[in-house]
Amino acid sequence: MKHKFPSFRTVFTAIKISLAICWAMLPATNVSADDNQDALRQLEAKLATLKSENPDLLADVEVFHKGSVWGLRYDNSLTPNDDSLLKKAIARGMERAAALVANKTDWTEKKGNVLRGFVSAVDGSTQPYGVIIPQSYDSTRSMRLDVVLHGSSKPVGMSELRFGARFDAGDENDKPAPDVDYIELHPLGRVENCYRWAGETDVFEAIEAVCRNYQIDRDRIVLRGMSMGASGTWHLGLKHPDRFVAIGPYCGYVDTQRFSETPIPGFIKVGSLPPHQERGLHMLDSVDYAANAGVVPAIAAMGDSDVFFQAHEIMGEAFAKEGLQLVNLISPGTGHVVDPITHAEQMRRIGAYAANGLNHAPRQLRFVTWTLKYNRCHWLELLTLKQHYDRAEIIASVADDGSIDIAALTNISRFAIHPPMLQGPDAKLRIAGADVAVPKDNSALVFAIHDGEWQCVGARSDVVLAGKRPGLQGPIDDAFSAPFLCVRGTGKPWNFEVNAWASASLRRFEYEWARYMRGDLPVKNDTEVTEADLRDKHLILFGDPGSNSWIARALPELPVTWTPDEVRIQDDVYPAKDHAPVLICASPLATDRYIVFNSGHTFHEKEFAAFNYLLFPRLGDWGVVKIIPGTDQWQPTSPVFPEEVVCAGYFDETWRKVISVKPKEF
Repeated sequence: MKHKFPSFRTVFTAIKISLAICWAMLPATNVSADDNQDALRQLEAKLATLKSENPDLLADVEVFHKGSVWGLRYDNSLTPNDDSLLKKAIARGMERAAALVANKTDWTEKKGNVLRGFVSAVDGSTQPYGVIIPQSYDSTRSMRLDVVLHGSSKPVGMSELRFGARFDAGDENDKPAPDVDYIELHPLGRVENCYRWAGETDVFEAIEAVCRNYQIDRDRIVLRGMSMGASGTWHLGLKHPDRFVAIGPYCGYVDTQRFSETPIPGFIKVGSLPPHQERGLHMLDSVDYAANAGVVPAIAAMGDSDVFFQAHEIMGEAFAKEGLQLVNLISPGTGHVVDPITHAEQMRRIGAYAANGLNHAPRQLRFVTWTLKYNRCHWLELLTLKQHYDRAEIIASVADDGSIDIAALTNISRFAIHPPMLQGPDAKLRIAGADVAVPKDNSALVFAIHDGEWQCVGARSDVVLAGKRPGLQGPIDDAFSAPFLCVRGTGKPWNFEVNAWASASLRRFEYEWARYMRGDLPVKNDTEVTEADLRDKHLILFGDPGSNSWIARALPELPVTWTPDEVRIQDDVYPAKDHAPVLICASPLATDRYIVFNSGHTFHEKEFAAFNYLLFPRLGDWGVVKIIPGTDQWQPTSPVFPEEVVCAGYFDETWRKVISVKPKEF
């Protein structure tokens, strides 16, 4: 369905969305917070005495405290409704704390809406999630799980408490539970990032928390959502196509640049980008992963008068190019809302797939990716690409005797085949038309190309990967999707301005992480880093080789030269008195961990506070920054950060060389 001109309903919807955004930014009515602070201190004292062998139960109490802390920290003026919500949250925290002490955790068996929490491995923060437990739930049998992603919600101090209020009416079973055959999980996803970065991790950590606390059939996990939740559904569903039995996006965008051109007042057009940023979009834009809908069924829905209607048209065109047909249920006369009739049909179709469950050994697989961050599809695992952010594709089919034919490999130099494939006595393998010897082994096997020929190089458990590899492929922003630790230099810096800039960069990251990613930034001095920190976390190092001992230790093994006089990136040299490198690289100090120099997220408050589609990488793997005097005075309220990025890009697949990205490559 094509639109030449926006209808009145479309324009009206756009105006409503714009007004809602503006309304959310208006100052609130002032309410004194002194009594709330006193009550919160009492809750903190109570929490300090709690003990449990189950960290999830502690998190179920802590969600009320964490939400209250953020509400008072970032909302200087509370509306009367927010003040009431805050008081209730503190009281609910006290109630659950007392119940936990008495070993009466009734909420764990409650039907209907329940607010729960988990402790994120990323930063140690407590993150909330809601579950809706149906009347038919029986802990003796596994049940389907529907992961439901929420729509856009501007991040404010009260975000956690407003989100949690939807699921917390008390821990008593005094309201009827829904009569359905599935549990609903509603992750917060760290509020507003379109389920990217730590928001993406949040979804999967929430799934694991639900699986720990309820009987879940992992072969019947559905992913669905509306608006930003639909965009997150496309994003996570197509990039992890073996994790969900079906996906159901309802009105969600699928790319960055064309979506930014939607005729909504205040929308920020992305336009043409520097080449390294253009390449980075291939990591995020779901439209580039449309082929994976051949693995995970997608049942989309949208109103024909939705201002964002073009998004599903774009995805439909991408499906067609891949030889697929997009199922897009169109609700007539409907704008950017869920139509109950269309949604019911969407759920009926999803239910048919969920009833069958996942097939972990499909006989036909076609998998597309652009990065090893998204590298797994059932029994196929991609291990090495020839070039990141170029399209990588593998097509495989299984014969009746278990033999496998890999008909096509594009931009792939190493991959693994996992059981149950290649396990039969007569199973053979052909790759790109050539027979490949397969050892009689019951484990996953790795295949790599050498001198133009594919061969088995050993069991997956025995093959040591080097260079860019799954979970260690960049860009800088990827380091903050897994456990990390920021490390502050305490030594004598080489240059005052550089050290002041590095300190300001850490202050900026600390402020932005807490406000927008909803956790306190984990920070230590360089003298306090332990062997466990080094082994288990990505190290984010701030300072220079003089001030930060860990930068000095890592630097000799990294593809950058940094002395008191100069910074050298390949053939380019910059004066070290007012220039510094920012980068991510495989750590030379620990196995399968990143080292990052002087950078948090490469997008900042301007983007966080605007629109979630703007949260894409700005630097790639590395950049060189020119420091502008005045960084020692910088505070989060300052309108401009005193730095200028003079160059940026990527490292090659070995993490050893700088690769140039030129406009003609696009």
